[in-house]
Amino acid sequence: MRLADLPTPCLVLDRTVLDRNIRAMNGTLSRLRMPLRPHMKTAKSIDVARMALEGQPGGITVSTLAEAEYFLSHGITDILLAVGITPRKLEHVIRLNEAGGDIVVITDDLDTAAVIAVEPKPPRTLIEIDCGEERGGVSPDSDELLAIAQVLGPALTGVMTHAGHSYSGRGSREMSEIAEQERSRVTRAANRLREAGHAITIVSAGSSPTARHAENLAGLTEMRAGVYMFGDLFQAEIETHGMDGIAVTVLTSVIGRRPGKVLVDAGGLALSKDRSTESAPHDFGFGLALDLLGQRSYGHALVRRAYQEHGVIEMDPDHPIDLPVGGLLRIAPNHTCMTSAAHDRYFVVDGGDEIVAIWPRVNGW
Repeated sequence: MRLADLPTPCLVLDRTVLDRNIRAMNGTLSRLRMPLRPHMKTAKSIDVARMALEGQPGGITVSTLAEAEYFLSHGITDILLAVGITPRKLEHVIRLNEAGGDIVVITDDLDTAAVIAVEPKPPRTLIEIDCGEERGGVSPDSDELLAIAQVLGPALTGVMTHAGHSYSGRGSREMSEIAEQERSRVTRAANRLREAGHAITIVSAGSSPTARHAENLAGLTEMRAGVYMFGDLFQAEIETHGMDGIAVTVLTSVIGRRPGKVLVDAGGLALSKDRSTESAPHDFGFGLALDLLGQRSYGHALVRRAYQEHGVIEMDPDHPIDLPVGGLLRIAPNHTCMTSAAHDRYFVVDGGDEIVAIWPRVNGW
């Protein structure tokens, strides 16, 4: 089976690029002597997880209970659920742990800490630390940090943080500064808790940009990164990887032609309507058009409009797209996490157009 045999739109995953991205991140963190707990919220695939875990301790990160249950069913037990837990979801976690899992939860809430603490067998729990994004977490210098720790008692295992504001950084120097801010704040929280008599064994941090650009990871026990595996146009723009690091594209068919434009069957649902590159040095609209082999044969041909099931590609005058209705091309996405979310499988290639595998993915919450 080849790409031309597939229904469109669909996800194409280039295993050669995926492997190169994984090896690059592993090499970066190996030089810093830091274990990686890969975040599977982008890939949501056991086949990708097995590649990402090669040479790593074996733990992963997830964002949903559906992911946790899926990966546990495939034999991965050490799982960090990196979204603040709620009492009802806590019950689900406990059931999964009773079934053989070792799911670690996070909280930044005193009342939730109290609910965790009264469980007969509470899950290992990390306190979430705000390292500058101001999305979730407590300040490493706050009284609230010590109060939550006191309530958690023996359930407290460590601290974690996520520098989501690294996505606003530009250039290696600024990224390394954000990485240092991430490291210093979460390790400061860990040290305060240790001074207060708490046993802290996990000090977890990470995003793909900070993992890529960090210069010092002293005091951390692990880094979490995820989108580095697949890459996308935005990550290329902020220098997490090069333009050759985009492993996932959307295969689409031409369904109409207009002067200077091509209409395709990949719209907002297949591509997402993420516009993250709008704030980057180069704006790629809703995605960059590539040829069937994933090469930039069409120059700067961009998806300028994305309806539910229709995409409108504006051609590059210097590289006109000469495809009939039914012709195939691929779209590199702005944000691969969002793009992948509407699809249930990957059609895997190894740099060519032959389908070498079909890998299912888990969706939902």
